[in-house]
Amino acid sequence: MIAIIDYGMGNLYSVHNALRIMGFDSIITSDKNDIYKAKGVILPGVGAFPDCMDNLRKLGLLEIIREIVFEKPFLGICLGLQLLFQESDEFGPVEGLKIFNGKVKRFSDNMKVNDMRLKIPHMGWNSITIKAETPFLKGVPDNTYFYFVHSYYVECEDSLVSTTTDYGINFVSSIYWKDTFFACQFHPEKSQKYGLKILENFAKIAIGRNLS
Repeated sequence: MIAIIDYGMGNLYSVHNALRIMGFDSIITSDKNDIYKAKGVILPGVGAFPDCMDNLRKLGLLEIIREIVFEKPFLGICLGLQLLFQESDEFGPVEGLKIFNGKVKRFSDNMKVNDMRLKIPHMGWNSITIKAETPFLKGVPDNTYFYFVHSYYVECEDSLVSTTTDYGINFVSSIYWKDTFFACQFHPEKSQKYGLKILENFAKIAIGRNLS
């Protein structure tokens, strides 16, 4: 069973349904025992950084996330990536989970391409550039397009970076740690074939099946 952490925000059912369609069992839960017993854990997220941290705190989930993030396969999605860092500028600075060194910053309103101002939030399809191989990206070609919706991005150590994406600046679009941790700024559950491939890879890693 894969646990999708429910803290009142995020595309919980989109992720749950994507896994179900591919034949993987998952549970949407805020119960600590469910999270401890799960083969893998997904931290999704949509909304404001401070609200998400407040909800996690009220549900008593901060410590369990810090505890299990490197103990079992873990996938962070969108805000579920940003929450893992030291702090965010969103209505802040606001303290994050402090699992990784780094900061969440807002895109500048003055970013331009060919003298045309880019819209914030960054919303829609954009491509990734693979910087480091990870099992989660097995079968995903370089320059594949994924679906993004965000106004903030992560600045972190180069050693964590799995992919980058260009939107006025070259920002971190996913990070990894060894073979069991992956977190992405894009939404795999909304990214069709290759987004589902990432979810499939994660589920197979979680339950101990060989990747294909």
